[in-house]
Amino acid sequence: MKVFGIDIITGSIRSRTRRPMYALIILDQGKTKCETEVSHYRLIRMLMDEEPDVLAVDSIQEIAENQHELYTFMQMLPPMTKLVQVTGGEKRETLGKIAAKYNIRFNRFDPSAEARVIAKVASLGGGAEVIAFENSCEVIVSRHRSIGKGGWSQNRYIRKIHGAVLQRARDIDCDLISAGLRYDKKESKAFGGASRVTFHVYAPRTVLPIHAYRGADVQVRISSKRLDRIYFRPLTERQKYLIIGIDPGTTIAYAAIDLDGNLVYTNSSRQASMGNSIEALSRLGKPLILASDVQQMPYSVEKIRRAFNAIGYTPRQDRSVEEKQELTGGYTYRNVHERDALAAALDAYRHYHNKLQNITKRVPPGYELDEVRAGVIRGLSLEKILGERDITAVEQPSGIPITTSEGKKDERITNLEVQVKRLKKFTEELQVDQKEKDREIFHLQQRIYRERSTRGQELKRDLEVAKRDVIIQNLKRQLRHVEQRNRSLNKRLNRIRQHAISEGQPDIIPLKVLSALTKEGIRNLSIDLGLQPGDNVYVPKTDGWGRTIIKELADSGIQAIIVGISPQSVIDPFLMKMAKEYHVPLINSSFIDVVIRGKTGVASRHKFDQAMKKWEMGIKEEEKQRKTKMLEHIFKEYQWEREKEAHRGG
Repeated sequence: MKVFGIDIITGSIRSRTRRPMYALIILDQGKTKCETEVSHYRLIRMLMDEEPDVLAVDSIQEIAENQHELYTFMQMLPPMTKLVQVTGGEKRETLGKIAAKYNIRFNRFDPSAEARVIAKVASLGGGAEVIAFENSCEVIVSRHRSIGKGGWSQNRYIRKIHGAVLQRARDIDCDLISAGLRYDKKESKAFGGASRVTFHVYAPRTVLPIHAYRGADVQVRISSKRLDRIYFRPLTERQKYLIIGIDPGTTIAYAAIDLDGNLVYTNSSRQASMGNSIEALSRLGKPLILASDVQQMPYSVEKIRRAFNAIGYTPRQDRSVEEKQELTGGYTYRNVHERDALAAALDAYRHYHNKLQNITKRVPPGYELDEVRAGVIRGLSLEKILGERDITAVEQPSGIPITTSEGKKDERITNLEVQVKRLKKFTEELQVDQKEKDREIFHLQQRIYRERSTRGQELKRDLEVAKRDVIIQNLKRQLRHVEQRNRSLNKRLNRIRQHAISEGQPDIIPLKVLSALTKEGIRNLSIDLGLQPGDNVYVPKTDGWGRTIIKELADSGIQAIIVGISPQSVIDPFLMKMAKEYHVPLINSSFIDVVIRGKTGVASRHKFDQAMKKWEMGIKEEEKQRKTKMLEHIFKEYQWEREKEAHRGG
């Protein structure tokens, strides 16, 4: 496979004065064939001449200013050349991260080094192909020269050009039929043949048996039908290897992280069945390790593990809530089930972390790290994985003998022997490192055990302190409520005592203040001081009174209602009538020297008695007037009846 890798050195595709210069690396079958600098025009010419399989770029914005220019550029590419953006499609990553997946390091300030990495990644199947055209195209056969104004041989000249267009169109027609392609044809008739013939072929440009052409009289143009928007398709549909943590139960939850410890997905559901869970996990990637947060792996988790043939992981002992919270600190989850699943996945990643780091350090550049790490975790040795990949890379086509006629070893065996020597040395180094790591792991495990014991005691103590703090806060809240009620009751008791003291004095009478002639006012007065028979009630204003209020006060047996108005004011006549109806005296406060102190007050007993006598005399006077009017009315009725009888007798 031939790959062109480019990276911009100077200039910009958007500039009209400084056109871009590119660093170009050509890889042929994985080997560097050419390394040079080219302009944009020179790049297009080299693409047309050499027709590579892939043109790899860091970003498509380096070769086209906008979408229209990108369509034009891709139209100029050879039919079999793919445009690949190695940093991904819609979701892009940096070139450094992409290179790290293949264990490749480079100088990011060197355009040639970046172009080499871009080409290498594309040759290994990384990146996404840019798709800009539909699986259909148009073939247009037309005149390549103007017919002019004409002369003595004008008609013969026109017949010649139009005949050539028609003949070329018939040849293309036969080629499309031979290839078995479906198409529509539109022909513009003209003198002597056709001026333009258009074929709409329902197949991609890469399978057409014809090519663009420019002759003396005829030209053939091929253009693919553009998509409404450009999209990206990965070169290889290889799924990520994942570490999956599962929390089974009524609510099943699972969390997925990649081999670098990055959180990929978390979810939980009450309705998910076993089949649904397996389907959802298979869409996420390739589960490599399935982990649980308990020592004995649950049966449902074991069934999912067998479905993927994954490696199982369980901790040495069941993880506590505090340990799970410590593991998942800094991660986002929605409920405790997702937290437990995430804790299981992170615990498994922590278990394999050192092994994964060692593999990353020892894998040569150009190998996909995830594939190598997955093979090591499954139990294969690193030497075997690298050896198999090297054998595959240098494998010769069938039919070529292993040795030459002179009996010498061919290049394949020589490469394998060199590889074996290198791997043996590599194995010895690994064994030495393994012993050192085992000793280091033993010491670290002892330290972790001590730290966990101390940490566990601190967590228990902190938990107990937190419980005590909550109890203390609740008791303080209850104490504040009781103290507030105590103060309210003390104020009420003082008012009742003052009222009782006032009742024992001969010169004054105590008053209870009613805030308003409403049910709410009567209720508040009953709560604060109580409403007893014989009490005198002071009302500062009579707004909002009603029949039910006066009746309720009368039923309680109060002695009188003192109304707080000025001497010149008059009590509402309707209120006065209602009070007389229920036999409740209404007295003007200005006549009895009222003094109010908060919710209680006092008045002169002498003046109060005079006001009461005046009220009673007024009641008696009204009763006397009522009886007099009644007698006068009876007498008038009798006189009228006598006059009627006298008239009838006459």
